[in-house]
Amino acid sequence: MSDTQYAYAVARIRSKELSLLNTQALEQLLSAKDEEECLSLLHSRGWGDAKSYDSPEKMLEAEREKTWALLRELLDNLSDFSVFFYGNDYHNLKAAIKTVYSDTDPQGIFLSGGTVEPQTILQAVRERDYSLLPEAMRAPAQEAFDVLLHTGDGQLCDFILDRASLVAVKNAGEASKNDLIREYAELTVAAADIKIAARACATGKPLSVILRALAPCDSLSVEELAHAAAQGQEKFYQYLHTTPYADAQDALRESVSAFERWCDNRILRAIRPQKYNPLTIGPLVAYYLARENEIRAVRMILSGKRNHLPEQSVRERLREMYV
Repeated sequence: MSDTQYAYAVARIRSKELSLLNTQALEQLLSAKDEEECLSLLHSRGWGDAKSYDSPEKMLEAEREKTWALLRELLDNLSDFSVFFYGNDYHNLKAAIKTVYSDTDPQGIFLSGGTVEPQTILQAVRERDYSLLPEAMRAPAQEAFDVLLHTGDGQLCDFILDRASLVAVKNAGEASKNDLIREYAELTVAAADIKIAARACATGKPLSVILRALAPCDSLSVEELAHAAAQGQEKFYQYLHTTPYADAQDALRESVSAFERWCDNRILRAIRPQKYNPLTIGPLVAYYLARENEIRAVRMILSGKRNHLPEQSVRERLREMYV
């Protein structure tokens, strides 16, 4: 796209940013007496559509589709956004392999929004015709299915595909010309590696298993992380202290969900400066991430109301907002 086209696209995004939920809007939702009142408040702000008035999930899906409709309108193609889709692709590949292995009904198990149609993934696995998949997915798909077929080890199957998903994210980040996408990809892979190592440490997994699960990462030494995790929590935290993620230790010690919140907040802080780059794709990427964060926050609040969770408990799980 030309500078002029980016300037127009960013101007449109700026107008849309005005309707993003801020902290005050979230507090209003948190103060609602129940889920029904929350939905009413959201509809009054233009959320959802006529088909989603009584369905929280349909409302959130409608909002996600509005985001993609806007991006499709503003951009010649969405290839720069592929980094955000690979998680869905590999989820669907995992689901297809386990469906074929167990000979069960695949209805309702696939996610939309990947780079490959779920039915194509399912066909590739059923027919063992991995040429139907993008090149990068072929070897992991075959290895994961063969492992499950010959050993019945579902966890090892997951390790193979989760790692392949992270490698795809890393490669997409490295291929991108946009600093924000590169930073997002690097943090996504690093955070996943840290969570894998933390869980392995807590459950006493051997070094060989940890090394197999971790994905290559520039801001961490995978080998040092794995060896530290295999030696116990003290060594794990000692190594983490030497990395760019030293300040994540308190969140990790609290819980995995607290660490995930720390990661999301770090991404939100990274995207705010994109407001001042009007001649690049950065503000559009930032808007997409802001919308995803907003939808995630609304989902947490609605779930809290539905399950009668204390208001403070829900508030503690919420991320920072873009506006």
